[in-house]
Amino acid sequence: MARIDISRRAFSAGVLSAGVLKAVPAFAQAETLKVRLDWTPWGVHGAIHLAQAKGWLAGAGLNVDVQDGNGSAATVQFVGGSSEFDLGHASLATMMVARSKGLSVRAAAVFARQGDIGCFVPKTSGIAGPADLKGKKIIYTAGALEAPFIDTFLAAGGLKKGDVELVAVSAASKASTYASGQADAALSTIPFFLAAVADARPSNAIRFADYKLEMPGYGLLAQESTLTGPKRDAVSKYCSIVAATWKYIYDGHQEEAVEAIISQRPQARLDRKVLRGQIDSLQGFLDTAAGKTLPFGVITVVDWDIAVRTLSAAGLVAPESKGSDYVELGLVKPVELQAARL
Repeated sequence: MARIDISRRAFSAGVLSAGVLKAVPAFAQAETLKVRLDWTPWGVHGAIHLAQAKGWLAGAGLNVDVQDGNGSAATVQFVGGSSEFDLGHASLATMMVARSKGLSVRAAAVFARQGDIGCFVPKTSGIAGPADLKGKKIIYTAGALEAPFIDTFLAAGGLKKGDVELVAVSAASKASTYASGQADAALSTIPFFLAAVADARPSNAIRFADYKLEMPGYGLLAQESTLTGPKRDAVSKYCSIVAATWKYIYDGHQEEAVEAIISQRPQARLDRKVLRGQIDSLQGFLDTAAGKTLPFGVITVVDWDIAVRTLSAAGLVAPESKGSDYVELGLVKPVELQAARL
């Protein structure tokens, strides 16, 4: 399947184009999509909520039901193992692992091309890399994406697990445990964690990706049957609009994304400052060397070939597999968004 090559400029805010977002006639029936998120509301969902709040999805003839999740692994399993959801928003590295184990899922769009897993340390700690972690207490979550890569990360600093104190904690308690000073470092997803602990314990993040642990971050995935079946066009519209919305957000509309998340999830009692911090932090993970000239959302197979090497070295995917085995190309297309405000 040929790689698509379209300009980022096609995603700039302006007048609706390409027929993708033209108003749907009143008599037309909207296409329904059901989307499951990776977790409860946080900044990485900004474009998903803002596209809905702006009416861009409805204007394209899409009726989208977005439901919160309880972890990327659960979302991948829900989407790949049943017909309840058409799309999932989750860690695409987690999706790769599930596909390697036989789940019929592929990535439809990638919004964070660079993996967002890392090690958090207090800004005043003097810790700059894995070598500085010797003798430190590090918390992590068993079963989370960081766990299989601890050995490789420590080895980059000449350390082994016996050189540090590793303590497994639940995902729900990790931020509070670290913020309260009960650990010297924590392993988790950077955009979420860094903003969540910023006030209580200002921290720096050491990226796994800087130590050759390269894999995709967050994006949209679906069953193969969905991507090749009657809903392919609707999925393509959705992926394209969400991708274009991320471009809109980072063109100076971050606060609109924050407002959209809060207004659509009022029961969550979200912290506006934390959401903004998460959106700002996510921006540093959008591009890789291979993807930096491509528009938001577009998949480049080169990145996925690299991810296969990373994940296969940890025994998580088959070493003989190829990046193209995990992705569906051609779904994200150029659209322009009507620049109306909330």
